Amino acid sequence: MKKTIRFHQFSTTSIQSHTKTHSPYLPIPHRTLPQPKGQDLDFINIFHSHFIHSQWEKLTPFSKTLTPFKIQHILLKLQNDAVLSLKFFNWVQTHNPNSHTLHTHSFLLHILTKNRNFKTAQSIFSKIITTNSNLFESLLHSYTLCNSSPLVFDTLFKTFAHMNKLRNATDTFVKMKEYGFFPTVESCNAFLSSMLYLKRPELVVSFYRQMRRNRISPNVYTINMVVSAYCKLGELNKASEVLEKMKDMGLCPNVVTFNSLISGYCDKGLLGLALKVRDLMMGKNGVFPNVVTFNTLINGFCKEGKLHEANRVFSEMKLANVAPNVVTYNTLINGFGQAGNSEMGIGLFEEMERNKVKADILTYNGLILGLCKEGKTKKAAYMVKELDKGNLVPNASTFSALIAGQCVRNNSERAFLVYRSMVRSGFSPNENTFRMLASAFCKNEDFDGAVQVLRDMLERFMTPDSSILSEVYSGLCRCGRKQFALMLCSEIEAKRLLPQGFDREKIVITGSEHDTSNSTC
Repeated sequence: MKKTIRFHQFSTTSIQSHTKTHSPYLPIPHRTLPQPKGQDLDFINIFHSHFIHSQWEKLTPFSKTLTPFKIQHILLKLQNDAVLSLKFFNWVQTHNPNSHTLHTHSFLLHILTKNRNFKTAQSIFSKIITTNSNLFESLLHSYTLCNSSPLVFDTLFKTFAHMNKLRNATDTFVKMKEYGFFPTVESCNAFLSSMLYLKRPELVVSFYRQMRRNRISPNVYTINMVVSAYCKLGELNKASEVLEKMKDMGLCPNVVTFNSLISGYCDKGLLGLALKVRDLMMGKNGVFPNVVTFNTLINGFCKEGKLHEANRVFSEMKLANVAPNVVTYNTLINGFGQAGNSEMGIGLFEEMERNKVKADILTYNGLILGLCKEGKTKKAAYMVKELDKGNLVPNASTFSALIAGQCVRNNSERAFLVYRSMVRSGFSPNENTFRMLASAFCKNEDFDGAVQVLRDMLERFMTPDSSILSEVYSGLCRCGRKQFALMLCSEIEAKRLLPQGFDREKIVITGSEHDTSNSTC
């Protein structure tokens, strides 16, 4: 398909007619550069001659008397050769860097972009845009003088996008439009990608609408990002509409387009619709699912606890000759691990080894979790030792799984020792880990241990779970330690970490009803 690059490029003549015909665009300002005379003219001509003949020893004496005026004229003489222009610019940077100004940089950027040396231009842009807020204006005023191309502004816009400077990119886009310059679709895609990376899907949708209003023709990559943005916003109907309109734009959806929509449906738990999109891509559109397609569906079913369906998709994946990767196996192993089905997890792990898919720490964590959920702590400990063979080290999830295993067996003391080891290893427990620990101590009526867990949470400024705090508070009251329980609550309240829904008065009354004189703690 032929690509249309929408640009308004004006020569001096077109600028004049542009003004006379009342164009909606602002006229491009034209700043002249005085012609060199006398010694300046001799300097420029002699330097230029020595330079193009690579007479480096003769150039050194000239470096001390270089000025921005002379540099700009030499660049104009070299402007049809981007390689020589850059070589000269770098020579000046080495021998007399103070003679470079924003204007000399602008001249070089015009030359580089006009000659389509975009990589070097972007490198220079990235170095100077942080310190020069007037770069756009400098480029604009020297645009006609350098017989430049609109690509210079396009490259500036793209550089801001690649650097994730959304505000600067937006300002540049607005200024470009004012003078009748429009970025290429590739640069717009870089901007859309940046917005997705910074988790601003609403800006993606807004900018896409601006693209359409300004008749910048999107390509498949554009649409893929817009579909992804709508999915992240939860607007799945609009995502589907964009996909359906692709043919009207002369575009064909690819596997990434469908994967984005499938991911959107899976995130919402609409797994039936996700499967329909998978079938649609294969049937009507002739697009074959890839490993990402199947992994997304498998993950969707695992998150919903529908492991039978996840396994069915896994079987369909293999029938379609799509090789499962480590992500596929990790997703399934973790899903079965969460369900406490270590047998299925180990079976998948053995299949991985047969298929020579290298396991990572996530694989082992899924296996360890499955074993721990079933209380098979010795086998889990053996699996931890196996990490060394794969040059892997335990992470926070590994420790959390081991703590869960000890809690399942009501070994609160051992669970606490694993927790201490976790902290010493530099990992931070999450709220779920603390909740498991505190609950295990409460089940064993070891309320001092539960209080220690709560205090550790407070040190990390984490709000305790309301039900666990109620359990600890009630237990302390039953043990005749009501004053201590009140002090603990006051301490939590002082740090503004008292959970919502916690009612100490109600707990005291309930605790009193169940109090017995023989209660011991």
